[in-house]
Amino acid sequence: MKSEDLFKEAKNYLPGGVDSPVRAIKPYPFFAIKGEGPRLFDVDGNSYLDYCLAYGPLVLGHAYPPVMEAVSKQLSMGTAYGVPTENEIKLAKEVVRRVPCAEMVRFVNSGTEATMSAIRLARAVTGKSKIVKFEGAYHGAHDYVLVKSGSGAFGLPDSPGVPEETTKNTLLVPFNDEEAITSLVGKEKEELAAIILEPVMGNVGCIPPKKGFLEFLRKITAENNIILIFDEVITGFRIAEGGAQEYFGVTPDLVTFGKILGGGFPIGALAGKREFMERIAPAGDVYQAGTFNGNPISITAGLETMKHLDKDFYQAMNVKGLEMRRGLENILEDASLNYPVAGLSSMFQIYFTDNEVWDYSQAKSADTEKFNSYFQTLLGSGVFIPPSQFECCFLSQAHSSEDIQKTLEAMEKGIKTL
Repeated sequence: MKSEDLFKEAKNYLPGGVDSPVRAIKPYPFFAIKGEGPRLFDVDGNSYLDYCLAYGPLVLGHAYPPVMEAVSKQLSMGTAYGVPTENEIKLAKEVVRRVPCAEMVRFVNSGTEATMSAIRLARAVTGKSKIVKFEGAYHGAHDYVLVKSGSGAFGLPDSPGVPEETTKNTLLVPFNDEEAITSLVGKEKEELAAIILEPVMGNVGCIPPKKGFLEFLRKITAENNIILIFDEVITGFRIAEGGAQEYFGVTPDLVTFGKILGGGFPIGALAGKREFMERIAPAGDVYQAGTFNGNPISITAGLETMKHLDKDFYQAMNVKGLEMRRGLENILEDASLNYPVAGLSSMFQIYFTDNEVWDYSQAKSADTEKFNSYFQTLLGSGVFIPPSQFECCFLSQAHSSEDIQKTLEAMEKGIKTL
């Protein structure tokens, strides 16, 4: 069956025909049949240079042979045990070795579970209830953070079914706005348990912190008994060996991971200072549990992936990222367009707006119709990027310089059609 036929059938059994809203491409999504290296292949016989990479996890590319071999070996020995494995210790030690704030780790099943657990732990440690998140930041689909995470009215839940009383303790401020944070902390510090943020906002396109902003957050939280949580589900193990906290030189109290840590399999993790992490059950009184926590398949894939993420890897990825972003900037300059190109390391995005983009409101000024036209032109040229202006694009180790040049040719064509 072709993708169009499969989508018609899927709508009878899956809400909207997909299992996640971001996959709802108009007029219908292509249905993948396999991935290999930098490419995705669909049931219609097409192949695409892939810069979505399952929204970030596949930093080594699709079906990376050493990971596939390790997983195949583990599969032959079982998929879940309900008891610990030695590999859980090995992967935890690797996280602790790499990540500045990590002294202990709890493995969970998704980034959503990780951020939910981090917030619960921060509330328990401080004895306070309110949290601060930044407008447009996405920290998973649980109720406490589903507030202005890309759409929705200010201060209200983004989804029906989330009671207002559930989110009354979630306070919102613009990203990169020190004055707003200073004012809010001055009013609410006796009730603020945590500030949670993506160090690089990856769900509003790709917005980096302004110089000194993360240092400011570290200082004001330390002075006011507020837990600083870095959500590194996207940046973790992508932009540096120790993630964004190594890259920017700012150490939070707690950090959450997902995506790359699982080597292409479902995973999440919460890590941080020992004094906080030992509050988690069964060592302490903060409850967190899961049937598939530390699943041997995900742990094995993550452990094998980590073996290949060394300093040479990050240097090479930085070169590729610069090649892509500078190529895009040159295309825009030749077209006399002032659209900002955002990103760092192996992350990139173009915003279809003449405004600078440092926060959610500025990102929302981007022309989504122009982006959709650009996306469709790329798809027709065999290049797949996330189908939303407000997602980040990713490079993998598998993308060659030749792949990037082919992609830039397609991007130039897409921009010229606007």
